[in-house]
Amino acid sequence: MITLKKEINGRILDIGGGGEGIIGRLYTNQVVAIDICQDELDEAPIGFEKILMDATQLKFKDKSFDHVTSFYTLMFMGAADQERAISEAARVLVNGGELHIWDCDILSAYPEPFCVDVTVCLPSEYISTTYGIVKKETQNEISITKLCLNAGFVLAYKNYSRYGFYLRFKKDC
Repeated sequence: MITLKKEINGRILDIGGGGEGIIGRLYTNQVVAIDICQDELDEAPIGFEKILMDATQLKFKDKSFDHVTSFYTLMFMGAADQERAISEAARVLVNGGELHIWDCDILSAYPEPFCVDVTVCLPSEYISTTYGIVKKETQNEISITKLCLNAGFVLAYKNYSRYGFYLRFKKDC
């Protein structure tokens, strides 16, 4: 189980924040959630701003957010799009801002799909869901960390669980 508590302050951009809207549920009016799929945004609960947008081409001004979150979103992108999305996250973060990534190691997702069952404990509810993909590219904590370091981030914290990894990076001023 992933337990999330309301621990960050400021404005949050949630990449891929449609669907279950985990970060939006927790931080409500602090969150601007973007997703490339309108159906995912429509499925997300109310209580936070939702915008149809591609994470690789953010329409926000530089230094617009205190935090950027990605909750099991990078797994749906190929490596080139992951790199662009992380670079865009760096651009829209204030100096000293933080990038929070929850995701998992994917050794194989083709031809058989890769699925991970995730249970999230929020202060007021439990959410159980499955994230699944089919793609030829692999990913792991090391590949994601490398992309973040190349974008100018500094690793501040990492944690592993049976659900995957959590990485927190700070934007180097």
